[in-house]
Amino acid sequence: MVFAASLSHASSLQLSSSFLHEQSSSSSSSRSNHLTALPLVFSPSTLSGKQSCLQKKLIVHAKRVSGLEEAMRIRRERELQSTSKFKKRPPLRRGKVSPRLPVPDHIPKPPYLSSKMLPELSPEHQMHDAEGINKMRAACELAARVLNYAGTLVRPSVTTNEIDKAVHQMIIEAGAYPSPLGYGGFPKSVCTSVNECMCHGIPDSRQLQDGDIINIDVTVYLNGYHGDTSKTFLCGNVSDPVQRLIKVTEECLERGISVCKDGASFKKIGKKISEHAETYGYNVVERFVGHGVGTVFHSEPIILHHRNEKPGCMVEGQTFTIEPILTMGSIECVTWPDNWTTLTTDGGPAAQFEHTILITRTGAEILTEC
Repeated sequence: MVFAASLSHASSLQLSSSFLHEQSSSSSSSRSNHLTALPLVFSPSTLSGKQSCLQKKLIVHAKRVSGLEEAMRIRRERELQSTSKFKKRPPLRRGKVSPRLPVPDHIPKPPYLSSKMLPELSPEHQMHDAEGINKMRAACELAARVLNYAGTLVRPSVTTNEIDKAVHQMIIEAGAYPSPLGYGGFPKSVCTSVNECMCHGIPDSRQLQDGDIINIDVTVYLNGYHGDTSKTFLCGNVSDPVQRLIKVTEECLERGISVCKDGASFKKIGKKISEHAETYGYNVVERFVGHGVGTVFHSEPIILHHRNEKPGCMVEGQTFTIEPILTMGSIECVTWPDNWTTLTTDGGPAAQFEHTILITRTGAEILTEC
């Protein structure tokens, strides 16, 4: 589940009223141009003696473009053109939100339920011994199974409230607590973000429509540890441009994870994600970030998904989430009066994927897989 905080300066962190992070940055992409090999021709009347002898040598040579390179260039241009032709769907509207579901008394509950205020971000990086790692694996594996099950429910006419109810039931039957429920007053057990909703969508009575996309964000609290993961699912016949956005977003997550290991700098994550997103003309949302996770739902380190100069390095035994959000257009957002549901300002679709990972000596272990 994405954490939100606000940065007043590049190096100082403050909490906001929702799981948000704001920081301005700029990025650019470049293309390499290949010149056609053409001679520089001079009129014989203007050349004399040694000049005319040099005529044959005055030739500009250019790098030859291979057939594969040219094919990839043409394919990329067609993909970008296809993306730009995307037709917006009708704006997302709030349905009826039903009362929160009960949790049996015997299930251990996280400490933040004692208050409706959003908990402060814990400054402690969450490091684990062998026992803690085993408990993290168990919580994350359960979260992954619940998410996979939730994905099987996605189809036209199903309501996000029905998905929430099914997720809630599966989690409590496993003896765990649905972490979002009651976190800062959040009224449901899972986040369901449809189409232009970037994140924190509250399940309601709205039926999913053919062609929708939906991010389902599952976090469970099991034996004192949180496991956090999300995925964007297709509902029915989704347009090719939106399917491509989803595919590239998942690839961005994979590339971000690929640079993680003991001693690696956190800023490498944002660099890898940004490079891949920009290749396809997509934008990386800067306001929402990954976070440390473990016995505490949200803690340091804050994981930025865009290019940045945030200091700090990963340490073996550390757990945190990486959860990039990509858009086809604006990365600016607007939040509904419920103080949770956050949408793109231009109504364009947003996609997100998330894993909880464990830093190892040589790489990263994805914990939220099953």
